[in-house]
Amino acid sequence: MSVEIKAKSLATNPSADQLKEMTGEMATARLTDFGNYNVQTEVVSRSSASTYLVADSPEESDTLYRGLKTITREEFDRVAALQDDYIAGQDMVSVDGYIGSNPEFRTRARLVIERAHANIAGMQRQLYYEGGQVSHDEADTTVIYTPRLPMADYPDSRLIAVDVKNGVTRVFNSDYFGESKKGGLRMWNEIVFQRGGLPMHAGCKVIPTADGEKVGLIVGLSGTGKTTTTFTRQNGSLPVQDDFIALMPGGHVYTTENGCFAKTFGLDPKFEPTIYQAVTTPEAYLENVSQKNGAVDFFDESYTQNGRATFEFSLIECYDPSNLKPVDFLLILNRNENIIPAVARLRPEQAAAYFMLGETTGTSAGGAAEAGKFLRVPGTNPFFPRAHDFQGNRLLELLEEHPIPVYLLNTGRVGGTDADERSQKVKIPHSSAVVKAIAEDTISWTEDPDFGYEIAEAVPEFPGEDGGLLRPAELYAAQGRGEEYEQWVARLKAERAEFLEQYPDLDDRIVKAIS
Repeated sequence: MSVEIKAKSLATNPSADQLKEMTGEMATARLTDFGNYNVQTEVVSRSSASTYLVADSPEESDTLYRGLKTITREEFDRVAALQDDYIAGQDMVSVDGYIGSNPEFRTRARLVIERAHANIAGMQRQLYYEGGQVSHDEADTTVIYTPRLPMADYPDSRLIAVDVKNGVTRVFNSDYFGESKKGGLRMWNEIVFQRGGLPMHAGCKVIPTADGEKVGLIVGLSGTGKTTTTFTRQNGSLPVQDDFIALMPGGHVYTTENGCFAKTFGLDPKFEPTIYQAVTTPEAYLENVSQKNGAVDFFDESYTQNGRATFEFSLIECYDPSNLKPVDFLLILNRNENIIPAVARLRPEQAAAYFMLGETTGTSAGGAAEAGKFLRVPGTNPFFPRAHDFQGNRLLELLEEHPIPVYLLNTGRVGGTDADERSQKVKIPHSSAVVKAIAEDTISWTEDPDFGYEIAEAVPEFPGEDGGLLRPAELYAAQGRGEEYEQWVARLKAERAEFLEQYPDLDDRIVKAIS
């Protein structure tokens, strides 16, 4: 559904150079030594507490959108009218493009935003396929964005109002780019689900092996290392997609974005050379990255850890999504700090269960309420616009229709927090060795007696000789902490069962898989 925009002025599909020029006019934009702009925003993460879906009836709110915040159709119409009245006096910018590269699967997308925040239009243009190069008569998903218009009576006077049925998202009083990106992708989530697939908060990469190219999906909440794992090279692997994909029947995969929205905190050219190379080009956009004069500091978190950057995939070497074969393996990232091994192999029911659990330690990407706290986010996808039961059930259906090997990867620690000297960190070289071995099928497995999944006896090229990261029970036993390990086993089983039981329509086999 397209919405008619009646603004003081409307710049339609300005060029990349024009958008960069508009960004340079912003008081919050600073030119870096890289020749790109770094914008400091007032809102530094997504506003989940201010996000509401439109429900046409109380029954719909209690079933289709169970567990999600909702507003009535009448309330949506009221705030839409307020936004339209405000836009009538503003200079606006609109950008058209596609979510998805496949001509038979892609979604027509549009962003409309105040010119005073042109950096968001510039960033979105980079992520749309054919961004700013097409002009839609009708858009399948439209995001109307007014960062300077507060909305009283909502958390922080901020509102993200989501009309799923008509494909329209209206954003009030946030200047964070993520609300534009997620606004379109949230609608795309619904479109994919209706087509019989599962939208996944996942990266995608292709790894060459002696047995041919292997396509891997990397599912993970922000901060679990999804982007890092996607871009880390194994055998000259290439990234296909960074953030969202559609897994369809038969293991077919469709991409969403023509670029990357990467976290920049701790960005090190030694470990993440591909991302670093792209972020430090004049074409990239930076958001909330520490900067003194023109010098950028990716390790300074004094303002926020959630510094970000966008860039087009054309700036890096990547894999052509039009040549993508069905997926060969699926990785579910888990950022934990106790007894979760660096890698475990899962049965289909277990895969659906751990997909639903979405365990991680929260980062600043989710806001101050999540940072540093242990979280469980179903499907690692906080943008799925339906009750979460649908996600777990759909994944199990797809795995039964077309079996795919699924693995759980802990990208955190084993044995305690970083303040505990007895703990061990799962570092990037550890995870990279695991991913390479999965692609090459060179891991030897044994069943874990406590959780029923398979853990690694050995992983080729895995750094270090201590097996504690691969077999946590051995680490705890060697440290005389066997009783503590048993307590963790009982605690996790109980907590996980309690968590999954809050989804009444979830397939019983998924709930029983973690007992």
